[in-house]
Amino acid sequence: MSGGTAAPSPGRMPRRLVVVADSDSYLKWGAALAGRTAREWDGEVLLLESPVLPSARQRAVALAGSGFAPESLRVVSLDGLIDRVRDEKPDAVLLALRGPLVRVVAPLLAELPDRPVLVAGFPGLTIPAEPKAVVYRELVDLIVLHSRREVREFGANARSLGVPVEFGLATLPFLAAVPPAAEVGTAADDVVFAVQAKVPATREERLLLLGMLAAAARAHPERRIVVKVRARPGEAQTHAEQHDLGELLTGGGPELLAAVGGAVPENLVVRDGPMSGHLERAAALVTVSSTAVLEAIAVGVPALLLDDFGVGPKQINTVFIGSGLFGDATALAAGRWRDPETSWLDDNYFHGEEHDDWEDRLAELVAARERAPLAAPARRHDLAGGALRRAYERRRMLGEYDRGAAGAFAMLVARPARWVVRRVRRVRARFSRAVPCAPRGA
Repeated sequence: MSGGTAAPSPGRMPRRLVVVADSDSYLKWGAALAGRTAREWDGEVLLLESPVLPSARQRAVALAGSGFAPESLRVVSLDGLIDRVRDEKPDAVLLALRGPLVRVVAPLLAELPDRPVLVAGFPGLTIPAEPKAVVYRELVDLIVLHSRREVREFGANARSLGVPVEFGLATLPFLAAVPPAAEVGTAADDVVFAVQAKVPATREERLLLLGMLAAAARAHPERRIVVKVRARPGEAQTHAEQHDLGELLTGGGPELLAAVGGAVPENLVVRDGPMSGHLERAAALVTVSSTAVLEAIAVGVPALLLDDFGVGPKQINTVFIGSGLFGDATALAAGRWRDPETSWLDDNYFHGEEHDDWEDRLAELVAARERAPLAAPARRHDLAGGALRRAYERRRMLGEYDRGAAGAFAMLVARPARWVVRRVRRVRARFSRAVPCAPRGA
Protein backbone atom coordinates (compact mmCIF):
# COMPACT_ATOMS: atom_id res chain seq x y z
CA MET A 1 0.00 0.00 0.00
CA SER A 2 1.28 3.46 -0.83
CA GLY A 3 -1.15 6.03 0.44
CA GLY A 4 -4.01 3.64 -0.27
CA THR A 5 -3.38 3.68 -4.05
CA ALA A 6 -1.41 0.51 -4.78
CA ALA A 7 -3.17 -2.22 -6.75
CA PRO A 8 -3.94 -5.53 -5.01
CA SER A 9 -2.83 -8.91 -6.27
CA PRO A 10 -4.89 -10.12 -9.27
CA GLY A 11 -8.20 -11.69 -8.27
CA ARG A 12 -8.06 -10.54 -4.66
CA MET A 13 -9.71 -7.60 -2.97
CA PRO A 14 -7.29 -5.56 -0.86
CA ARG A 15 -7.49 -5.85 2.89
CA ARG A 16 -8.26 -2.58 4.59
CA LEU A 17 -6.14 -0.91 7.26
CA VAL A 18 -7.30 2.23 9.06
CA VAL A 19 -4.69 4.30 10.88
CA VAL A 20 -5.97 6.43 13.78
CA ALA A 21 -3.48 9.04 15.00
CA ASP A 22 -3.56 11.80 17.57
CA SER A 23 -0.27 13.75 17.81
CA ASP A 24 2.30 14.83 15.24
CA SER A 25 4.87 12.13 16.02
CA TYR A 26 2.27 9.34 16.07
CA LEU A 27 0.82 10.65 12.82
CA LYS A 28 4.26 10.54 11.20
CA TRP A 29 4.88 7.02 12.46
CA GLY A 30 1.46 5.55 11.68
CA ALA A 31 1.26 6.98 8.16
CA ALA A 32 4.83 5.97 7.33
CA LEU A 33 4.27 2.43 8.61
CA ALA A 34 1.01 2.04 6.70
CA GLY A 35 2.54 3.59 3.61
CA ARG A 36 5.13 0.80 3.45
CA THR A 37 2.75 -2.15 3.68
CA ALA A 38 2.38 -4.60 0.82
CA ARG A 39 0.13 -4.31 -2.24
CA GLU A 40 -2.54 -6.46 -0.60
CA TRP A 41 -3.40 -3.62 1.75
CA ASP A 42 -5.47 -0.50 1.18
CA GLY A 43 -6.04 2.16 3.78
CA GLU A 44 -6.56 5.62 5.09
CA VAL A 45 -5.37 7.80 7.94
CA LEU A 46 -7.73 9.46 10.42
CA LEU A 47 -6.96 12.07 13.05
CA LEU A 48 -8.72 11.66 16.37
CA GLU A 49 -9.94 14.83 18.05
CA SER A 50 -7.83 15.46 21.15
CA PRO A 51 -5.87 18.29 22.82
CA VAL A 52 -2.70 17.34 20.86
CA LEU A 53 -4.30 17.62 17.42
CA PRO A 54 -1.50 18.73 15.04
CA SER A 55 -1.76 21.91 13.02
CA ALA A 56 -2.04 21.94 9.23
CA ARG A 57 1.69 22.61 8.98
CA GLN A 58 2.52 19.74 11.33
CA ARG A 59 0.28 17.40 9.34
CA ALA A 60 2.09 18.22 6.11
CA VAL A 61 5.49 17.68 7.76
CA ALA A 62 4.37 14.41 9.37
CA LEU A 63 3.00 12.99 6.11
CA ALA A 64 5.98 13.97 3.96
CA GLY A 65 7.19 10.87 2.11
CA SER A 66 4.47 8.59 3.50
CA GLY A 67 2.34 8.44 0.34
CA PHE A 68 -0.62 9.99 2.15
CA ALA A 69 -1.61 13.53 1.18
CA PRO A 70 -2.54 16.06 3.91
CA GLU A 71 -5.83 16.82 2.14
CA SER A 72 -6.82 13.15 2.46
CA LEU A 73 -6.81 13.34 6.27
CA ARG A 74 -10.14 13.25 8.05
CA VAL A 75 -10.60 14.46 11.62
CA VAL A 76 -13.08 12.38 13.62
CA SER A 77 -14.47 12.39 17.12
CA LEU A 78 -14.17 9.27 19.25
CA ASP A 79 -17.84 8.45 18.75
CA GLY A 80 -17.47 9.13 15.02
CA LEU A 81 -14.53 6.74 14.87
CA ILE A 82 -16.49 3.95 16.54
CA ASP A 83 -19.41 4.48 14.13
CA ARG A 84 -17.08 4.50 11.14
CA VAL A 85 -15.33 1.27 12.11
CA ARG A 86 -18.68 -0.39 12.86
CA ASP A 87 -20.08 0.59 9.46
CA GLU A 88 -17.04 0.10 7.23
CA LYS A 89 -15.61 -3.00 8.97
CA PRO A 90 -11.92 -2.62 8.14
CA ASP A 91 -9.74 -5.70 8.56
CA ALA A 92 -7.35 -3.94 10.94
CA VAL A 93 -7.03 -0.66 12.84
CA LEU A 94 -3.61 0.73 13.71
CA LEU A 95 -3.95 2.80 16.89
CA ALA A 96 -1.14 5.30 16.40
CA LEU A 97 -1.99 6.92 19.71
CA ARG A 98 -0.33 7.72 23.01
CA GLY A 99 -0.56 4.80 25.42
CA PRO A 100 -3.27 6.16 27.76
CA LEU A 101 -5.42 6.99 24.73
CA VAL A 102 -4.99 3.47 23.34
CA ARG A 103 -6.41 2.34 26.68
CA VAL A 104 -9.50 4.48 26.03
CA VAL A 105 -10.07 3.60 22.37
CA ALA A 106 -9.12 -0.09 22.19
CA PRO A 107 -11.93 -1.48 24.39
CA LEU A 108 -14.58 0.44 22.44
CA LEU A 109 -13.37 -1.08 19.17
CA ALA A 110 -12.82 -4.51 20.70
CA GLU A 111 -16.49 -4.72 21.73
CA LEU A 112 -17.81 -4.15 18.19
CA PRO A 113 -19.41 -7.08 16.38
CA ASP A 114 -16.93 -8.65 13.95
CA ARG A 115 -14.28 -6.35 15.34
CA PRO A 116 -11.08 -5.59 13.41
CA VAL A 117 -7.60 -6.71 14.38
CA LEU A 118 -6.20 -4.04 16.70
CA VAL A 119 -2.58 -2.94 16.34
CA ALA A 120 -0.55 -0.42 18.34
CA GLY A 121 3.07 0.62 18.64
CA PHE A 122 5.55 3.39 19.33
CA PRO A 123 7.00 6.15 17.15
CA GLY A 124 10.45 6.25 18.70
CA LEU A 125 12.78 5.05 21.42
CA THR A 126 11.14 2.74 23.99
CA ILE A 127 14.10 1.44 25.95
CA PRO A 128 13.97 0.94 28.87
CA ALA A 129 10.80 -1.05 28.18
CA GLU A 130 8.26 0.12 30.74
CA PRO A 131 5.66 -2.42 31.94
CA LYS A 132 3.06 0.38 31.97
CA ALA A 133 3.43 0.69 28.19
CA VAL A 134 2.17 -2.89 27.86
CA VAL A 135 -0.65 -2.27 30.35
CA TYR A 136 -1.86 0.67 28.25
CA ARG A 137 -1.93 -1.58 25.18
CA GLU A 138 -3.13 -4.83 26.78
CA LEU A 139 -6.37 -4.88 24.75
CA VAL A 140 -4.74 -4.87 21.29
CA ASP A 141 -3.79 -7.97 19.34
CA LEU A 142 -0.39 -6.88 18.03
CA ILE A 143 2.22 -4.38 19.19
CA VAL A 144 4.72 -3.24 16.57
CA LEU A 145 8.28 -2.72 17.83
CA HIS A 146 11.42 -1.64 16.03
CA SER A 147 14.37 -3.55 17.40
CA ARG A 148 15.24 -7.04 18.54
CA ARG A 149 15.99 -5.64 21.96
CA GLU A 150 12.55 -4.04 22.21
CA VAL A 151 10.82 -7.30 21.22
CA ARG A 152 12.85 -9.18 23.82
CA GLU A 153 12.26 -6.76 26.69
CA PHE A 154 8.60 -5.99 25.99
CA GLY A 155 7.94 -9.70 25.56
CA ALA A 156 9.36 -10.32 29.02
CA ASN A 157 7.15 -7.56 30.44
CA ALA A 158 4.03 -9.00 28.81
CA ARG A 159 4.73 -12.47 30.17
CA SER A 160 5.26 -11.15 33.70
CA LEU A 161 2.00 -9.17 33.46
CA GLY A 162 0.02 -12.07 32.03
CA VAL A 163 -0.90 -10.08 28.89
CA PRO A 164 -1.32 -12.39 25.85
CA VAL A 165 -0.40 -9.83 23.20
CA GLU A 166 1.75 -10.55 20.14
CA PHE A 167 4.78 -8.52 19.14
CA GLY A 168 5.94 -7.83 15.61
CA LEU A 169 9.28 -6.51 14.41
CA ALA A 170 9.37 -3.65 11.91
CA THR A 171 12.15 -1.39 10.75
CA LEU A 172 11.31 2.16 11.80
CA PRO A 173 9.49 3.36 8.69
CA PHE A 174 11.44 6.59 8.32
CA LEU A 175 14.63 4.51 8.38
CA ALA A 176 13.30 1.96 5.91
CA ALA A 177 12.43 4.75 3.48
CA VAL A 178 16.12 5.73 3.22
CA PRO A 179 18.08 4.30 0.25
CA PRO A 180 20.77 1.91 1.54
CA ALA A 181 23.48 3.83 -0.34
CA ALA A 182 22.40 7.28 0.84
CA GLU A 183 25.33 9.65 1.31
CA VAL A 184 25.88 13.08 2.77
CA GLY A 185 26.04 15.76 0.07
CA THR A 186 29.20 17.81 -0.45
CA ALA A 187 27.41 21.00 0.66
CA ALA A 188 26.40 19.51 4.02
CA ASP A 189 27.83 21.80 6.67
CA ASP A 190 25.06 22.39 9.25
CA VAL A 191 25.31 21.01 12.76
CA VAL A 192 21.72 20.07 13.58
CA PHE A 193 20.62 19.89 17.20
CA ALA A 194 17.47 17.73 17.54
CA VAL A 195 15.27 19.04 20.35
CA GLN A 196 13.66 16.52 22.69
CA ALA A 197 10.62 17.79 24.55
CA LYS A 198 11.32 15.98 27.84
CA VAL A 199 15.12 16.22 28.23
CA PRO A 200 16.91 18.07 29.56
CA ALA A 201 14.02 18.73 31.89
CA THR A 202 14.64 21.93 33.83
CA ARG A 203 14.85 25.53 32.66
CA GLU A 204 18.34 25.82 34.12
CA GLU A 205 19.54 22.77 32.19
CA ARG A 206 18.03 24.06 28.97
CA LEU A 207 19.76 27.40 29.36
CA LEU A 208 23.00 25.53 30.02
CA LEU A 209 22.42 23.58 26.81
CA LEU A 210 21.95 26.81 24.86
CA GLY A 211 25.27 27.97 26.29
CA MET A 212 26.92 24.82 24.91
CA LEU A 213 25.40 25.40 21.48
CA ALA A 214 26.46 29.05 21.50
CA ALA A 215 30.03 28.01 22.33
CA ALA A 216 29.97 25.59 19.40
CA ALA A 217 28.64 28.31 17.11
CA ARG A 218 31.50 30.65 18.08
CA ALA A 219 34.05 27.87 17.64
CA HIS A 220 32.75 27.16 14.11
CA PRO A 221 31.64 30.46 12.54
CA GLU A 222 31.70 28.77 9.12
CA ARG A 223 28.85 26.44 10.13
CA ARG A 224 25.22 26.98 11.08
CA ILE A 225 24.23 25.46 14.40
CA VAL A 226 20.55 24.66 13.78
CA VAL A 227 18.21 24.13 16.73
CA LYS A 228 15.65 21.93 15.00
CA VAL A 229 12.30 22.24 16.80
CA ARG A 230 9.27 19.99 16.36
CA ALA A 231 6.62 22.65 16.77
CA ARG A 232 6.09 26.36 16.43
CA PRO A 233 4.70 28.43 19.31
CA GLY A 234 1.09 27.43 19.96
CA GLU A 235 1.35 24.04 18.22
CA ALA A 236 0.76 20.87 20.24
CA GLN A 237 3.27 18.04 20.58
CA THR A 238 3.09 14.43 21.73
CA HIS A 239 4.97 15.44 24.88
CA ALA A 240 4.50 18.97 26.16
CA GLU A 241 7.73 20.97 26.12
CA GLN A 242 7.64 22.89 29.39
CA HIS A 243 10.58 25.18 28.55
CA ASP A 244 10.51 25.57 24.78
CA LEU A 245 14.12 25.66 23.60
CA GLY A 246 13.35 27.73 20.52
CA GLU A 247 11.43 30.32 22.54
CA LEU A 248 14.20 30.49 25.14
CA LEU A 249 16.76 31.18 22.42
CA THR A 250 14.76 33.79 20.56
CA GLY A 251 13.19 35.41 23.63
CA GLY A 252 16.24 37.43 24.60
CA GLY A 253 16.60 38.94 28.05
CA PRO A 254 19.40 38.93 30.64
CA GLU A 255 18.88 35.27 31.56
CA LEU A 256 19.60 34.15 27.99
CA LEU A 257 22.51 36.56 27.56
CA ALA A 258 24.11 35.20 30.73
CA ALA A 259 23.59 31.61 29.57
CA VAL A 260 25.13 32.11 26.12
CA GLY A 261 27.87 34.47 27.28
CA GLY A 262 26.69 37.60 25.50
CA ALA A 263 24.86 38.13 22.25
CA VAL A 264 23.48 35.06 20.51
CA PRO A 265 25.84 34.15 17.62
CA GLU A 266 24.31 34.85 14.22
CA ASN A 267 25.02 31.27 13.09
CA LEU A 268 22.95 29.80 15.96
CA VAL A 269 19.45 29.61 14.50
CA VAL A 270 16.06 27.97 15.14
CA ARG A 271 14.36 26.04 12.34
CA ASP A 272 11.46 23.60 11.93
CA GLY A 273 10.41 21.25 9.11
CA PRO A 274 11.04 17.57 8.28
CA MET A 275 14.17 16.12 9.83
CA SER A 276 15.00 14.40 6.54
CA GLY A 277 15.46 17.79 4.90
CA HIS A 278 17.77 19.01 7.64
CA LEU A 279 19.89 15.85 7.45
CA GLU A 280 20.48 16.48 3.75
CA ARG A 281 22.36 19.62 4.80
CA ALA A 282 23.92 18.21 7.98
CA ALA A 283 27.57 17.59 8.73
CA ALA A 284 26.52 16.20 12.12
CA LEU A 285 23.48 15.55 14.30
CA VAL A 286 23.61 16.45 17.99
CA THR A 287 21.01 15.72 20.68
CA VAL A 288 20.50 14.63 24.27
CA SER A 289 18.01 11.93 23.27
CA SER A 290 16.04 11.74 20.04
CA THR A 291 14.97 9.23 17.40
CA ALA A 292 16.63 11.65 14.98
CA VAL A 293 19.93 9.96 15.89
CA LEU A 294 18.67 6.84 14.14
CA GLU A 295 17.68 8.86 11.07
CA ALA A 296 21.20 10.32 11.01
CA ILE A 297 22.82 6.90 11.27
CA ALA A 298 20.67 5.66 8.38
CA VAL A 299 22.00 8.34 6.02
CA GLY A 300 25.60 8.26 7.22
CA VAL A 301 25.55 11.51 9.18
CA PRO A 302 27.82 11.31 12.25
CA ALA A 303 26.21 12.06 15.58
CA LEU A 304 26.93 13.16 19.11
CA LEU A 305 24.80 12.34 22.16
CA LEU A 306 25.50 14.87 24.88
CA ASP A 307 26.03 13.10 28.20
CA ASP A 308 26.51 16.28 30.28
CA PHE A 309 22.97 15.84 31.66
CA GLY A 310 23.50 12.20 32.59
CA VAL A 311 22.81 8.78 31.11
CA GLY A 312 19.78 6.97 32.49
CA PRO A 313 16.06 6.29 32.16
CA LYS A 314 15.14 9.91 32.96
CA GLN A 315 17.30 11.08 30.07
CA ILE A 316 15.73 8.46 27.74
CA ASN A 317 19.18 7.51 26.45
CA THR A 318 20.08 4.17 28.04
CA VAL A 319 19.39 2.45 24.71
CA PHE A 320 22.53 4.16 23.35
CA ILE A 321 24.87 2.64 25.94
CA GLY A 322 27.44 0.74 23.89
CA SER A 323 26.73 2.72 20.73
CA GLY A 324 29.90 4.80 20.97
CA LEU A 325 27.92 8.00 20.33
CA PHE A 326 28.19 9.71 23.73
CA GLY A 327 30.30 12.81 24.24
CA ASP A 328 30.27 16.07 26.19
CA ALA A 329 30.18 19.79 25.51
CA THR A 330 33.93 19.79 24.88
CA ALA A 331 33.46 17.30 22.06
CA LEU A 332 30.63 19.47 20.69
CA ALA A 333 32.79 22.61 20.61
CA ALA A 334 35.67 20.69 19.05
CA GLY A 335 33.47 19.04 16.42
CA ARG A 336 34.39 15.52 17.48
CA TRP A 337 31.45 13.62 16.00
CA ARG A 338 30.88 9.90 16.43
CA ASP A 339 30.00 6.94 14.22
CA PRO A 340 28.08 4.06 15.83
CA GLU A 341 29.69 0.81 16.93
CA THR A 342 28.68 -1.91 14.46
CA SER A 343 28.17 -4.36 17.34
CA TRP A 344 25.37 -2.13 18.67
CA LEU A 345 23.44 -1.72 15.42
CA ASP A 346 22.02 -5.22 14.88
CA ASP A 347 20.22 -5.39 18.23
CA ASN A 348 19.13 -1.77 18.09
CA TYR A 349 16.99 -0.71 15.12
CA PHE A 350 19.32 -1.75 12.29
CA HIS A 351 18.53 -5.47 12.17
CA GLY A 352 17.79 -5.41 8.43
CA GLU A 353 14.36 -5.20 6.78
CA GLU A 354 14.54 -8.86 5.74
CA HIS A 355 14.00 -9.76 9.42
CA ASP A 356 10.79 -7.71 9.79
CA ASP A 357 7.81 -9.94 10.61
CA TRP A 358 5.02 -7.60 11.69
CA GLU A 359 3.12 -7.82 8.40
CA ASP A 360 3.21 -11.61 8.51
CA ARG A 361 1.86 -11.58 12.05
CA LEU A 362 -0.84 -9.10 11.08
CA ALA A 363 -1.83 -11.22 8.08
CA GLU A 364 -2.14 -14.28 10.33
CA LEU A 365 -4.41 -12.40 12.73
CA VAL A 366 -6.58 -11.13 9.86
CA ALA A 367 -6.81 -14.66 8.45
CA ALA A 368 -7.96 -15.90 11.86
CA ARG A 369 -10.60 -13.16 11.90
CA GLU A 370 -11.82 -14.26 8.47
CA ARG A 371 -12.31 -17.79 9.80
CA ALA A 372 -14.18 -16.71 12.95
CA PRO A 373 -14.95 -13.43 14.77
CA LEU A 374 -12.27 -12.35 17.21
CA ALA A 375 -13.17 -12.40 20.88
CA ALA A 376 -13.02 -9.18 22.89
CA PRO A 377 -9.91 -9.30 25.11
CA ALA A 378 -10.31 -8.89 28.86
CA ARG A 379 -8.88 -5.93 30.77
CA ARG A 380 -6.56 -7.33 33.44
CA HIS A 381 -4.94 -4.29 35.02
CA ASP A 382 -6.03 -1.09 36.74
CA LEU A 383 -9.57 -2.30 37.35
CA ALA A 384 -10.28 -0.30 40.54
CA GLY A 385 -12.92 2.35 39.98
CA GLY A 386 -14.79 0.52 37.23
CA ALA A 387 -16.91 2.71 34.96
CA LEU A 388 -15.95 5.86 36.86
CA ARG A 389 -12.27 5.19 36.22
CA ARG A 390 -12.89 4.59 32.53
CA ALA A 391 -14.85 7.86 32.27
CA TYR A 392 -11.98 9.66 33.98
CA GLU A 393 -9.41 8.13 31.61
CA ARG A 394 -11.47 9.22 28.63
CA ARG A 395 -11.91 12.81 29.86
CA ARG A 396 -8.24 13.11 30.85
CA MET A 397 -7.06 12.18 27.36
CA LEU A 398 -9.75 13.88 25.25
CA GLY A 399 -10.25 17.01 27.33
CA GLU A 400 -12.86 19.30 25.79
CA TYR A 401 -13.43 16.76 23.00
CA ASP A 402 -15.08 14.40 25.50
CA ARG A 403 -18.57 15.82 25.59
CA GLY A 404 -20.19 13.31 27.95
CA ALA A 405 -21.39 14.26 31.42
CA ALA A 406 -19.81 11.13 32.94
CA GLY A 407 -16.33 12.39 32.20
CA ALA A 408 -16.93 15.76 33.83
CA PHE A 409 -18.30 14.06 36.95
CA ALA A 410 -15.38 11.62 37.02
CA MET A 411 -12.87 14.48 36.93
CA LEU A 412 -14.59 16.17 39.88
CA VAL A 413 -14.33 12.96 41.90
CA ALA A 414 -10.98 11.65 40.69
CA ARG A 415 -8.78 14.73 40.97
CA PRO A 416 -9.06 15.15 44.75
CA ALA A 417 -8.88 11.37 45.19
CA ARG A 418 -5.66 11.19 43.16
CA TRP A 419 -4.23 14.07 45.21
CA VAL A 420 -4.93 12.18 48.44
CA VAL A 421 -3.39 8.97 47.08
CA ARG A 422 -0.23 10.78 45.99
CA ARG A 423 0.10 12.50 49.37
CA VAL A 424 -0.25 9.17 51.18
CA ARG A 425 2.41 7.62 48.93
CA ARG A 426 4.82 10.48 49.61
CA VAL A 427 4.32 10.20 53.36
CA ARG A 428 4.88 6.44 53.22
CA ALA A 429 8.03 6.91 51.14
CA ARG A 430 9.42 9.46 53.60
CA PHE A 431 8.58 7.21 56.53
CA SER A 432 10.25 4.19 54.94
CA ARG A 433 13.41 6.23 54.33
CA ALA A 434 13.39 7.55 57.89
CA VAL A 435 13.08 4.14 59.59
CA PRO A 436 16.50 2.39 59.75
CA CYS A 437 16.68 -1.17 58.54
CA ALA A 438 17.09 -3.81 61.22
CA PRO A 439 20.55 -5.45 61.25
CA ARG A 440 20.79 -8.86 59.71
CA GLY A 441 20.08 -11.67 62.12
CA ALA A 442 18.00 -9.44 64.41
